Amino acid sequence: MPSHPHVWPADRWNTRPVKARVLAVARTLTSATRVLDVLTLLAPDGIERYFTVNPGSAFADRALDEYLHGLPGYTVLDWEEAVRRRFDLAVSCAVHASMHRLDARLVVLPHGAGYNRLVTESTGDTVTAAGLSRNELTHHGRVFVDVLGLSHPEQLDRLRASCPEALDVARVVGDPCFDRILRSERSRDGYRAALGAVRRQLVVVDSTWSAHSLFGRHPDLPRRLVRQLPADEYAVAVVLHPNIWSRHDPAGLLDDARRMGLRLIPPHQGWQAALVAADFMIGDHGSVSFYGAALGRRTAVVTTGAAELDPRSPSYAFGQAAPVLDPDGDLAAQVERALAQAPEAPDAPNRLAAITDRSLAHRGRSAQVLRPLLYSFLDGLDEPAGEPLLAPYPRPVPHPGGNGGNSGDGGSSDGPTAYDVEGKSEGTEVSLRRYPFHPADHTPRGFHALTDDHPGDALRYTAEVLARTEAHAERPALGWLADTARELPGLAVAVAALGPARHVLRLRTGRLLEARAEPAFGDPDAVLDPLLLGSAVACWLADGGDPAGLPDHGLTVRTGRHRTRVSFSPGP
Repeated sequence: MPSHPHVWPADRWNTRPVKARVLAVARTLTSATRVLDVLTLLAPDGIERYFTVNPGSAFADRALDEYLHGLPGYTVLDWEEAVRRRFDLAVSCAVHASMHRLDARLVVLPHGAGYNRLVTESTGDTVTAAGLSRNELTHHGRVFVDVLGLSHPEQLDRLRASCPEALDVARVVGDPCFDRILRSERSRDGYRAALGAVRRQLVVVDSTWSAHSLFGRHPDLPRRLVRQLPADEYAVAVVLHPNIWSRHDPAGLLDDARRMGLRLIPPHQGWQAALVAADFMIGDHGSVSFYGAALGRRTAVVTTGAAELDPRSPSYAFGQAAPVLDPDGDLAAQVERALAQAPEAPDAPNRLAAITDRSLAHRGRSAQVLRPLLYSFLDGLDEPAGEPLLAPYPRPVPHPGGNGGNSGDGGSSDGPTAYDVEGKSEGTEVSLRRYPFHPADHTPRGFHALTDDHPGDALRYTAEVLARTEAHAERPALGWLADTARELPGLAVAVAALGPARHVLRLRTGRLLEARAEPAFGDPDAVLDPLLLGSAVACWLADGGDPAGLPDHGLTVRTGRHRTRVSFSPGP
C-alpha cells in the first residue's frame, strides 16, 4: 500500500461532513452494474462515493467510461489516482491481482450467478473458475482481499481446492442481484407494458459472450423468432452480454429483426426487468438463463458452453440438465409447446430448482447479510435502522431504433410496418395471425397489410390493406382515404386512425365506416391497431361477409386467446 496517500483537498468545500469514502472498482460494464446493486445498501449521508476502472480487461471500452461519468453521486478517478488515495472501503464485483495496490479494505463479490467460467488469462490455469484462483486473490503469496463474497457454500469446496488460504476471508453473502430481481417481481406488469407484451407472451432471448454462446453460434436466431412467431401473440426481446456490445455492434447486426419488432435491451440496464417480464427464456450457459430458471421462468438452452465452464459448477450442471431448443427446427412450434407445459412437466423450470439453488444461498436475504458487513468497515458511521431493502429495477427502455409502427397492445410503439396476414372468419368473429414481413422470406402466407409509412413501393401496389397510424395527421382522415383510393384502387380496405380505439375505414366499393373497439365490463380502455382492424375486415370480406351488415352486427377480432369487440357506424 502507498505510504504517503494524498490528502483530500476538497474537504473544506463540503456542506455536509464526509465521514467515510467508498470506492467502487469495475473492470467491465457487467462488474460496474453489479457493484451499484451492492452500494445501494449504503445510506448517502456522510459517504463520499468514487468509481474507478481497474485496467487490463479486453472488455473495458469507452462505453464503460461514458457510463461511469453519467452516474449521479459518483466521482470517477483513473486507476493511478485511485491507488494514490486512501479509502475506508473498496467494493468490486471482479478481482485482479493488481487490486493489491488499493489503500482500502477490499470486498470482492461475484458478477454473475456465482463463480463459473474458466478464463485462463485471469486464473493462470485451465481448471479454476475465475474469481476463485490463487493467481487473482494473492500478491507475493499473501491474500490481499479482506472479504471474498460467495453466493453459496458450494463455492467454499472449490475455493478450498484452488486457494485454501483465502478460506479465512470467504463469506457466504448470497446474491444481491438475484434478490433485487426477486424484489422486482411486483413490477412485472409495468415491465411487460414497456416491452410491448400486454396481451402477448414475451419470449426473451439471452446470450452470454464468446464463440460458445448463443449469439456466437446462432446470431440469426432472434430474427427468425420474430419472423416465425405471430406478432399479436408474442413479443420478442433480446438480452446480450455487455462484453458482446464492447466488441461488436448488436444494434446493426440485429437491424432487420428490430424493424420487425424485436426489442433490443441496452447493455447497462434492463435485462433484469426483461427477465421478470418474460414468459419463456431461450438462452445458453450465461447467468441470465440461470437466473430465469431460478425465478421459475420456462427456460431452454441452445448451447451449453461446457468447454468454458468449471465442470464442478452449478452453471455447468444447469447447461447439461436444461431443456434444449433446436435452433434449426420449427421455432414457433417449440415455443408454443414449452409454454403449454404443465408446471409438473419434465421440462418445467421447477425441475431445475435443485441446480439453481446450489448457487443462491440466503435467497431474499442477501441485503441483511451484506449491509452490516459493509458498515463494519466504515468507522464513525452507524448502520441505518430498519430493514435493508434492494429497490426494484426501473422499467426497461429498449435500444432506440426500429420503425415506430404500432404494436397494437398499448405497449411499445416500435414494431413492423408490414405483415403477412393469415385469417379466417366464422360468423362475425375473425381470427387473425400476423407475421412481420421480410423480403428475403418468401413463405406464402395469406395477404399483405402495411402502414402508410412503410418504406419502399414494392408492397404498396400489391397489398390488400393500408393503414395510416397517426391520428393527428396533417391531412384529414376522409381526404387521405379518398386520395389513397385513387392512388391504390386495388386495396380491399384503407384505414385511418382517429385515436387508440377509433378508426375510419374505406372499403374498395367506396363505403365508409367508422369503427370503435368496445372494452368488456371491467376491462381497461380498449386499444386497437388500425392495421389489425383493416386486416380483419379484409379477411371477413374475402370470406363472403356483407359490409352492409357491419353496423348492425359488428365484428369480433381474435388474436390468439384475446378477443376485441368492434362496433361500426356508417359514413356519409
